[in-house]
Amino acid sequence: MTHGLAGSAGTCLIAGCGYTGARLARSLAGHLVGQGPVLALVRSAASAAALACEGIQAVPTDFDGTAAFPVPPDLSAVVYLAPPAGPDGEDARVRRFLSALGPARPRVLVYVSTTGVYGDTGGAAVDESTPPAPADDRARQRLHAEGQARRWCEARDARCVILRVAAIYGPHRLPLDRLRRGEPVLRAEDSGPGNRIHVDDLVSACQAALARPVAGVVNVADGCPEGMAAFTARVAALVGLPAPREVTWAEAQGTMSPGLLAFLRESRRVLTPRLVRDLGVTPRGPEAGIRDSLEEMGLMGGSPPGEKTTAEREGR
Repeated sequence: MTHGLAGSAGTCLIAGCGYTGARLARSLAGHLVGQGPVLALVRSAASAAALACEGIQAVPTDFDGTAAFPVPPDLSAVVYLAPPAGPDGEDARVRRFLSALGPARPRVLVYVSTTGVYGDTGGAAVDESTPPAPADDRARQRLHAEGQARRWCEARDARCVILRVAAIYGPHRLPLDRLRRGEPVLRAEDSGPGNRIHVDDLVSACQAALARPVAGVVNVADGCPEGMAAFTARVAALVGLPAPREVTWAEAQGTMSPGLLAFLRESRRVLTPRLVRDLGVTPRGPEAGIRDSLEEMGLMGGSPPGEKTTAEREGR
């Protein structure tokens, strides 16, 4: 796969350079042939310093403030990963960001959204042609932001790619703490399909969206819709922890957090025809993804179970 920006060696601006964005920045910065510089917008000075130590230019940015951020004169591409924020199902944060870009005319904008915009389909399959039906404010904000990104690109004759992303997992994003605490999982009979993507496969999708002449919506998931119980049991088996106890939906009401319950209420199976066909990304399955994550954390090959660090969460 070619990872350079198609037709340009200008600067790639990554807005919201947290768990996924930092890995994307490192990967882009590592492809020097035909690749221009990377500028990362991060939330904190500590994050900026950490990236600077790796040779990546980063600027602390208040996405909700009025202070300006540097817009490179050779801006060629934008990847937006910051989480939404705003009232009444609207994303005022992305509106301020796009406005702050001023007259800049990048060739491509990649907006990282969520498969949550499809809402609850009762386990039925969705693909890129499925009409969105967001059921909560967060998903409505994402859909609102998608529209803003499209209109902004149309006004500048820029290519717009919307990546609708499933739940992200990877190193330091596995349910190890829940397993060590003995927390239960929802049994298979009461849970719908689960949709996930390993963080490095999402990074590959972002890179391909920058490099290939693709536009519009692309779903990003691994195509292995196993539920919460099966995925968590895989993690437990590979790291050498006891399998989690399974509970009914009624029991889960008193044992799981409201956020997790809200996530589990929505059920759909995400199909990804464009990810493979148009972006050329074949994601790894959960077994390989969990192994790769544990190996990066140093937890394969007899190491004691436990996470080394907590990943900084500044967005997707």
